[in-house]
Amino acid sequence: MIAISDLKDINPAVPSHLSSPQHVHSGLPIPKVNRVKVFSPEAWEEFVEEWASSLKSSYTKVRRFGGSGDLGIDVAGFCSDEGFAGTWDNFQCKRYDHPLRPGDIWVEIAKIIYYSFTNEYVPPRQHYFVCSQDIGTSLEKLLNKSDELKSKTIENWEKHCLDGITSTMAVPLTGAFADYFAKFDFRIFSSRSLLEMISGHSTTGFHAVRFGGGLPPRPTPPTPPEAPELHESRYIRQLLDAYGDHLGETVADPGALLHTGLKKDFLRQRERFYHAEALRNFARDTVPDGTFDALQSEIYHGVIDICEDVHDDGFKRMKATVAHASTVAATSNPLVSAIQAQDRQGICHQLANDDRLQWIAEDE
Repeated sequence: MIAISDLKDINPAVPSHLSSPQHVHSGLPIPKVNRVKVFSPEAWEEFVEEWASSLKSSYTKVRRFGGSGDLGIDVAGFCSDEGFAGTWDNFQCKRYDHPLRPGDIWVEIAKIIYYSFTNEYVPPRQHYFVCSQDIGTSLEKLLNKSDELKSKTIENWEKHCLDGITSTMAVPLTGAFADYFAKFDFRIFSSRSLLEMISGHSTTGFHAVRFGGGLPPRPTPPTPPEAPELHESRYIRQLLDAYGDHLGETVADPGALLHTGLKKDFLRQRERFYHAEALRNFARDTVPDGTFDALQSEIYHGVIDICEDVHDDGFKRMKATVAHASTVAATSNPLVSAIQAQDRQGICHQLANDDRLQWIAEDE
């Protein structure tokens, strides 16, 4: 039997990275551009929708359309609350077994011109073609020559556009529509490459889930401010009541803990809460919506029996619950590689902040 490590000596053309244990286990990584090109129709549509979320910083809102009656609009980015009556951009998404060609776009150009002529919307500021197989060279060159693009559209009107715009009627390039066509600014038609789309997609919370490769480095959680903030009020009140239950006295505020021996514990619990809050923010930018909520739910179900068990006082209930939270594996959650023990413990205080966990049982 020939070992993988011997291949370099037998065939020097075999690159040294083939001997990596990770590659033996999983195979060579597939470049993201190549992976997109083999997406199923459903996966391609999902990718486009996910990518669209990266455009929100440029628009007041982004919406995806599809199916019959889409009027040539797949993904629209609106620059104002006026929607299609104001400034907007269109992203026409295509999935073929070849790079996008001029013959693939004539009817799409015609739809934009026709439906803006019939006042379904004002013409988009920019109309970008995007394709799972990327943009072919001949089309990219043509999109850079607006006058030639217009003349080629006219040449292909009867073959591709006359009966392709709508199934209810033919649309000849005559009369008032011909005049509108002649004045239409073909410079709005452009393209976005797969690399541009993947780059935008990498800024969304969907990227690590779709392409793998792990989560980005997590920022260091912030140090809690000296004075508790308003959004901490409920879990802190629960903590103070738990301390009071343990001490047999009322603890009105954190300052009352100074001579009780519990001040360090209070500060530690706040640090844990801020760890969990930092993880929530990290999740918002790196994984799909709902991922952190699912983690909270998993921690809740992992500790609720401990929390509702019999304890001597609220402080011991809190301590037992928080300690057990650090043992909840949460291995099925996409955030698992970024989770620290303090996050699991801090999630207990987030749950207490929402009264899903209570340190003083209602019947006590």
